Amino acid sequence: MSARGIFITGTDTGVGKTVVACALVRGLRARGLQVAVMKPVASGSQVTPQGLRNADALALAESAGYEGPYEELNPFCFEPAISPHIAAKEAGIEIDTSKIRHIYDSLAARADWVVVEGAGGWFAPLNERQTMADIAWALTVPALVVVGLKLGCLNHAHLTRIGMEAHGVTFAGWVANAVDPGLERPQENLATLERLLGGPPLAHVPHLARPGVSFALDECAALLVTAHLKPMIRLE
Repeated sequence: MSARGIFITGTDTGVGKTVVACALVRGLRARGLQVAVMKPVASGSQVTPQGLRNADALALAESAGYEGPYEELNPFCFEPAISPHIAAKEAGIEIDTSKIRHIYDSLAARADWVVVEGAGGWFAPLNERQTMADIAWALTVPALVVVGLKLGCLNHAHLTRIGMEAHGVTFAGWVANAVDPGLERPQENLATLERLLGGPPLAHVPHLARPGVSFALDECAALLVTAHLKPMIRLE
């Protein structure tokens, strides 16, 4: 039986996708599940003696206890902290979703779950033709949205949900992340998000003074496992 997969996207860059993805991995592992991780595309990486390394990808690896080849964890890694499509063009590299799918299938054959983290938002460009949405489409997995609770999140969350529906990707739910402790009318914003996104969040992450702090989203993991997420249905 192949693994169940989940694609972690967000309403913007810097909304806590990595924090939530790592916490979800820990929650799934706490349930006794074997979890593989993948950050298909990353920019803003450091030059090391072993090659380019991205902090988000390494955080995912640590949360999953992954010790395999870095290229399997993060096949498309770029140094400048710019949009991946610009970084890829400057490096003379074409981001290939079929290669990403091939690596995903290899990971899925060895795990119960595969947690895949995107970069930027749902429509962050990969090249002149494709966006992050095309990775979720190519992997045929549902997508979980991390909503950074800040001014503008209502619009971004609604557009992300609409974008998923237009792309034929299953909406797995959403996680509220209190990235801005100064957000006014937080409860009113949450109520609006529940209406726009069709239900309450699977988890609510409080504001973290240290974003790198380790914790597990046990409840979110339990809800996802109980839901028995099915592969997305392609819309013809």
